[in-house]
Amino acid sequence: MTTQNLLVELFVEELPPKALKKLGEAFAGVLFEQLKAQGLASADTSVVTAYASPRRLAAHVTHVWRKAADKAVQQKLMPVSVGLDASGNATPALLKKLQALGADVSDPAAAVAALKRAPDGKAEALFYDSLVTGATLDTGLQKALEEAIAKLPIPKVMSYQLETDCALPGWSSVNFVRPAHGLVALHGSTVVPITALGLKAGNTTQGHRFEAKVSPVVIKDADAYAQTLLSDGAVIASFDDRRFAIVQQLAQAAERLGPGYEVLMDEDLLSEVTGLVEHPNVLVCAFESQFLDVPQECLILTMKANQKYFPLVDAKGKLTNKFLVVSNISPDDASAVIGGNERVVRPRLADAKFFFDQDRKKTLASRVAGLDKVVYHNKLGSQGERVQRVRTIAEAIANRLNANVADVQRAAELAKTDLVTDMVGEFPELQGIMGRYYALNDGLSAEVADAIEDHYKPRFAGDELPRNTIGVMVALADKLETLVGMFGIGNLPTGDKDPFALRRHALGVIRMLVEKDLPLGLAELVEDATPVFGDKITNASAALTDFIYDRLAGSLREQGFSAQEVEAVLALRPQRLGDVAKRLAAVRAFAALPEAPALAAANKRISNILKKAQDVDAHVSEVLLKEPAEVALYAAMQELAPKANSQFEAGDYTASLQTLAALRAPVDAFFDGVMVNAEEMDLRLNRQGLLKSLHDAMNRVADLSKLAS
Repeated sequence: MTTQNLLVELFVEELPPKALKKLGEAFAGVLFEQLKAQGLASADTSVVTAYASPRRLAAHVTHVWRKAADKAVQQKLMPVSVGLDASGNATPALLKKLQALGADVSDPAAAVAALKRAPDGKAEALFYDSLVTGATLDTGLQKALEEAIAKLPIPKVMSYQLETDCALPGWSSVNFVRPAHGLVALHGSTVVPITALGLKAGNTTQGHRFEAKVSPVVIKDADAYAQTLLSDGAVIASFDDRRFAIVQQLAQAAERLGPGYEVLMDEDLLSEVTGLVEHPNVLVCAFESQFLDVPQECLILTMKANQKYFPLVDAKGKLTNKFLVVSNISPDDASAVIGGNERVVRPRLADAKFFFDQDRKKTLASRVAGLDKVVYHNKLGSQGERVQRVRTIAEAIANRLNANVADVQRAAELAKTDLVTDMVGEFPELQGIMGRYYALNDGLSAEVADAIEDHYKPRFAGDELPRNTIGVMVALADKLETLVGMFGIGNLPTGDKDPFALRRHALGVIRMLVEKDLPLGLAELVEDATPVFGDKITNASAALTDFIYDRLAGSLREQGFSAQEVEAVLALRPQRLGDVAKRLAAVRAFAALPEAPALAAANKRISNILKKAQDVDAHVSEVLLKEPAEVALYAAMQELAPKANSQFEAGDYTASLQTLAALRAPVDAFFDGVMVNAEEMDLRLNRQGLLKSLHDAMNRVADLSKLAS
């Protein structure tokens, strides 16, 4: 049986541009999976291509059968004891089951003879072999299309009414992301008679609203789809092809302007613009140079977010007064399109300039009181209260680091004041950024101004850290305040819900402590941040600390450390997180030693002994050392432990563990020749004390028992 290629297109009104790529991939993907599941397409030979433009979702599938192959199916019926009576004849239950499956039971004896008997667990069962007719493309594609539509990742659907044959229009209604107006289904050049959303499949669609050469556009066969849409309909059907065309045209437009121009390429913006146009045409526009006096972040944001324009910067990254527009039409004279876009952007830029000029008339310090009117959380008070908490926490951190407390207090106090400026009120994405500009305008030092901007960092995975120590301290204080406050009122993340970004805040704290190698203990930081809330919260320090270590563990596993290595190090709850990487390296080096497995197993055994004994004192009396093996172990510890401790204190964790690896032989000999739980109480306690001393010495870097298999 030969195959032909299949094309399915759903023509609709404008789809959400930000979601278009996902919608196209989902539509084609589900359709293809359903065709494969029904045997109409093959995972080995069939290939699916997704198409998505602002007004259509489509899929092209190669090597699709008109009818799936018939399939032999064996079905278990029932136990022999239920299906056959004592004489071997069919019971009424068996005949009823066979009839339901479409078997011929006119001759019960023949029907029983056609069945197979085979063991099924402890009993023997009857099995019925049948040939299931393969699905036809008409029914199979109908099912696949319905499934593809049902599974589109649409957060909200709209309901619209259909014109029907009855006297009153609008009698039937349909739920879909946008009203649908056309359906194409071609198997080769043959229309597949399917329906969807009140539409019957055909071979015609619509091209570009303004530039299509013909209407409707007739699709000759499945393989002619993309080329016909382009030539007759002026539509680039492929999302990726349109995106590529936009990137090329943007680069060419910048190049034509001369050397030094660079497009600010933004992946989210690029994807959204690709979802807005069917046949892109990039044009160069400009605005008045006077607007360049406004911080470029403001101008860039308004051009990208509000107008979907691509700003142009010079070789030094400074914004120019030229920008690029991706138009959906290509007139011979583009001056009207260019002029229209320039007129549209001008009021936006004028608003930004007005906000900037007005905001600078008041100092940040004069805005602090305004934060008392901004609600932060109904259980934790206003932003003003929050700022005072952050300021107190930042002061405690500065004291621990012997830093300039006055600068840290100043930065913390002013860090949130730009929230009550006009510019940030209009563009919340600029919080922190505008605070820096206004701080410099107020005559504050560059270090304090930078800290005001940077206290939100890191804002996302891979984001840079604050650029100076003041910024790090305020950022730590800000994130700790959020974590302690939210844990203190029980507002914890659940599943994939984390409205206050507590996971991100925890990872931010971890990154600053680790990458800046700060001499700060995690527990002391949490302790510093807890009292500032007074009676607004309950103390959740233990739960928060566990949460942060869990985030650290996940981060370390993503970096390539094994679960055993991570568990061994974090089991000790190391307070200085900057040491964790060195501890992990030491554990990895230790695990590679030939002595490691035996010592890890011994540590696990010692841990179990000490747990059962409870409250063991790490004290050893030499007088009570009776057996040669315990004398030898004590002597080895006296020789090696001081050296290992010295290396540990110097931060050379790898050398410390390697020094202790020499204890393997005396440890093995001890367990072979010494009874720890001796009947004499003094001997037992002394031997337990020896093991406690050994355990303490060997597990300063990591809990080596976690390495035992």
